[in-house]
Amino acid sequence: MEELFMRLLDLSGQQFGRLTVIRRDGTAKNGNATWLCKCSCGNLVTVDSYRLRHGITVSCGCYRRDISKARLTKDPRTRKQIGNATNLPLVNGSNVAALTKISSRNISGVIGVSFDKRSGKWAARLFYHGRYVLNQTFSDFNDAVAARRQAEKQLNQKEDLKTVEESAEG
Repeated sequence: MEELFMRLLDLSGQQFGRLTVIRRDGTAKNGNATWLCKCSCGNLVTVDSYRLRHGITVSCGCYRRDISKARLTKDPRTRKQIGNATNLPLVNGSNVAALTKISSRNISGVIGVSFDKRSGKWAARLFYHGRYVLNQTFSDFNDAVAARRQAEKQLNQKEDLKTVEESAEG
């Protein structure tokens, strides 16, 4: 029985896109050699030899970011929206769009109030700073709306109080 030996290609010093191979870094789960590479931006990254040799991985991720940034800045619709405060995804840890814009999927017409078909009840929810401030179900739509409005009012009062306390400390 003849043994088959696969010879390992030494990729040290070779350039693949923005990556320069420094040294062998181990073996991937699939058996391919992995290589420690330095990107032209300075980041170190370990890459599978197959992905290097076939041009699948060409950077640490900076190339994709650069391409995305270039595409965004070239698009006139995007350039028009840059600097528009209403497009900010988070303000004080909350998604502004979710708090102020009605989703096209919203059938109630009220932000944070939805109908649960399984239970046959209206759900009132308010998610703020990574936790539910309100998460209740109601038989009556108007009760759910009132609970949502009350939760918003209480949250606004708390935030106003925090702002006053912070300005008094400073």
